[in-house]
Amino acid sequence: SYQVHQTPADLYKNQGELAKMECSHSISNYDVILWYKQSNYRELVLLGYMIGTSGYPEAGFDIEGDANAGGTSTLTIKQLTPNSSAVYYCAASLHSASDLPLCSTKTSSLVYCRLITPVLTSHCI
Repeated sequence: SYQVHQTPADLYKNQGELAKMECSHSISNYDVILWYKQSNYRELVLLGYMIGTSGYPEAGFDIEGDANAGGTSTLTIKQLTPNSSAVYYCAASLHSASDLPLCSTKTSSLVYCRLITPVLTSHCI
């Protein structure tokens, strides 16, 4: 079966620190990983995406690694704030020129995804 994996399952950091989380998948021909954030059960916000080995993050984030099957994409939150406390999702997708732009937050971009990684700052403890 197709699988998407994210680590760590939980992440506890202090305000001002950086946080890293990883996403990998085993889906042949899929070469895109998208990263989303969900705060307080609200809408998903796209943090950026990776096509192959090229990352396209929003400001305040880094996305590095390899989005191909067997590779690992790493999302880095550069400086944690109280607003960083959220649930983070990754999704694997197939890159196709007809699907561009990939930076849309349409639900159809979510092909396989798994919920993980609440980030809690010192203010939330």
